[in-house]
Amino acid sequence: MKFTSVFDIIGPVMIGPSSSHTAGAARIGRVARDLFGRQPKWVKIHLYGSFAETYRGHGTDVAIIGGLLDFDTFDERIKTAFEHAEKAGMQYEFIPETANTEHPNTARLVFGDDDGEMSIVGISIGGGKIEVSEVNGFKLRLTGGMPAIFVVHDDRAGCIANVANCLAMHNVNIGHMEVSRIERGLTALMVIEIDQNIEDKVLQQISLIPHITKVSKINN
Repeated sequence: MKFTSVFDIIGPVMIGPSSSHTAGAARIGRVARDLFGRQPKWVKIHLYGSFAETYRGHGTDVAIIGGLLDFDTFDERIKTAFEHAEKAGMQYEFIPETANTEHPNTARLVFGDDDGEMSIVGISIGGGKIEVSEVNGFKLRLTGGMPAIFVVHDDRAGCIANVANCLAMHNVNIGHMEVSRIERGLTALMVIEIDQNIEDKVLQQISLIPHITKVSKINN
């Protein structure tokens, strides 16, 4: 087995008993918050497989809520995340599911506030690492290990090239890109993993490109 880092062997710095059930769960929650761009007012958390069976004992529940509150995996406040959520006015519900999924540590988060809502499917793949496999019904693969940009756009010719050119002008290198669409000619989603955190002014320029409807980022 090839390891790229000592942390692939000993696991992440974290609060909780399990890198998969606690650290990974916290990262799923935090990615959801980043994509939403703010702390949600409410969240419904559907848990599958091992998550559904052991979420209380392994701290998956407090970890996801902690991530939604923007707590990192090593933040001591994860232990009391429910109390912090109550103070912040964030309502939450855990829903264990019996349906089979491709990976045993899977969570579907549906969340929102008065201005909108969102959904993601996150998978904890071990060692504190995660993958996001779906955002608002769009199928994708996001590792969460690199900074990323999410671009919602009309499914029109030239959108991908225009965004790539904008990044190139700012010397932002693309490490991985995927484009997903639910139906041809309607709305599409670009997921772009990049080599460095991106400045807000670059996102603003991307948002001004024709046929771009929404831009968000995940810093690392």
